[in-house]
Amino acid sequence: MAVKKESKLRGRFEQEMSAEVQRYVSSIPFDWRLYPYDIQGSLAHAEMLSRQKIISQTDYRKISSGLKAILKEIESGNFTFKLELQDIHMNIEGRLHELIGEAAGKLHTARSRNDQVTLDTRLYARDAVHDAIDRLRIINKQLFEIAGDNINAIMPGYTHMQQAQPVMFAHHMLAYFEMFCRDEQRLQDCLQRINVLPLGSGALAGLPYPVDRQFVAQKLGFSSVSENSIDAVSDRDFVIEFESAAAIAMMHLSRLAEEMVIWSSKEFGFIEIGDAYTTSSSIMPQKKNPDVAELARGKTGRVYGHLMGMLTVMKGLPLAYNSDMQEDKEGLFDCVDTLLNSLEAMAGLVGSIKVDQQRMKSVMSSNILATDIADYLVGKGLSFRKAHDVVSRLVAYAIKSGKGINELELREFKKFSGLFDRGVYDIDLEKSIAARASHGGTAPALVKKSLERAKKIIKSYETE
Repeated sequence: MAVKKESKLRGRFEQEMSAEVQRYVSSIPFDWRLYPYDIQGSLAHAEMLSRQKIISQTDYRKISSGLKAILKEIESGNFTFKLELQDIHMNIEGRLHELIGEAAGKLHTARSRNDQVTLDTRLYARDAVHDAIDRLRIINKQLFEIAGDNINAIMPGYTHMQQAQPVMFAHHMLAYFEMFCRDEQRLQDCLQRINVLPLGSGALAGLPYPVDRQFVAQKLGFSSVSENSIDAVSDRDFVIEFESAAAIAMMHLSRLAEEMVIWSSKEFGFIEIGDAYTTSSSIMPQKKNPDVAELARGKTGRVYGHLMGMLTVMKGLPLAYNSDMQEDKEGLFDCVDTLLNSLEAMAGLVGSIKVDQQRMKSVMSSNILATDIADYLVGKGLSFRKAHDVVSRLVAYAIKSGKGINELELREFKKFSGLFDRGVYDIDLEKSIAARASHGGTAPALVKKSLERAKKIIKSYETE
């Protein structure tokens, strides 16, 4: 992006803006990204002005033709952004004046940069939501595929990063599917509050012109118009809400990334990440580093930072518009870029992994069935608290003896409770998992139903 520096005397001011202030207040180095939305909004605004006979048809045609020409210039890289014009709005209007003359000045009738900038930002945020939802759906497709491809795989489930109970690998992966479904729901909900037209609020008090806000809303695809002009120009809740939803989605990505890092280590060896999603070491040729996962984990922090930054910017602002709000855009742009790029990269990583089903099963200690043994004693009439105490002492004994629970003799079991019989040897991984048949559990039959449910959700993407 080329930025030209110029200066000139400004209206009521008797001194030129100093170069350092010009640099400080200018937002064009970053808000140039709003150009398609600024032009889209201006075209709808100009058409409304013409329909309402606020400007002439002739002026409208000139404005429309000029704006479309500017769009082509920017997209072709032939547009020079000027720092002295401060922002994207004035850069476009300034160029429009060069192209069509005095008619360009009529475009700003019945609007302020205050309602114009929030319009542009809402249009940008609306597209960002749709893009994020698309990428969430892609990663969910990958999770569904990897779960379905390993439908019979059993792995240790963890709490406190300690082996807890056996679970189906597909059940574990579908937990992330649920997380990303919630992320989509949050974004869909956020979209309702983004999709409100602020244009027509003026600087803060409304307009003395017979504008048709409903026409502009319909033209731009907004579902409603703002109800309070002061709120409309000073509201950035929609930015905060998007960044909050993005932060939660990044948190989910980070948790998935953490497990990819752990599982791909030699100590775990549950998965191998595809070469295309790893890097090598500069000095250790044997290394296969999970950089994509590590970066997704690390980039989560910058999204959190943008959310906290925006909350801090807004917390003490009086109504209505204040220049502090200019600080919304860099964080929002980076938040969107980081979320979209991370979702895309992690979707590719998930699709690349190979699962070592035998390794996941072989690393499980027989002690992982301790809860099942307690449940076995409950079935014999013992209260769960007493059964828990019995098995706790049994596990301690087995560890001290250098044995797994499954290696103990029946006489050793009976030292801890006379309720033990040879049926205790029937407890195994498959039976443990099959027993977890409560709704939402890891029993294979339920996991298959969950996969069918996930399949229906994915198919629904195609009909929207």
